[in-house]
Amino acid sequence: MQQRYVAMFLQMMGEDGPTPPQFAALCRLAADGRISQNQLGRMTAMDPATIRGVVTRLEERGLVERLHDPDDKRRVLVQLSQRGREQLPDYVVRAKAITIAALDPMAEAEVAPLLDVMRRLLAGFKPPDTGSAPPRRP
Repeated sequence: MQQRYVAMFLQMMGEDGPTPPQFAALCRLAADGRISQNQLGRMTAMDPATIRGVVTRLEERGLVERLHDPDDKRRVLVQLSQRGREQLPDYVVRAKAITIAALDPMAEAEVAPLLDVMRRLLAGFKPPDTGSAPPRRP
């Protein structure tokens, strides 16, 4: 399902639109303003290498800006650029249309329980363990 949704997302978002991880990063930045790249990765469930690539591509497209934290030169801060703030509302409209299209095969009465289950699953996710040992299964 995830692969089909991503294919639908990319098709409906269009050539000029963000990928799902890029969209997640843009939405998080819109909600939280300027945050560290590392924090953005944690908040969007992306590892450091992935969020670095996502931010690089968004920066290349002029949708975000990177700055050095004045209090800690090692920390990279990310914020939406003016262009990112201008483009995001259109991306949100497209994303809503994608969600509607993805849920279209379902009866209206089935949608609310599905979304409830998805919210509960998401609420149960914990940040990934960054230790060297693989996670243990119960």
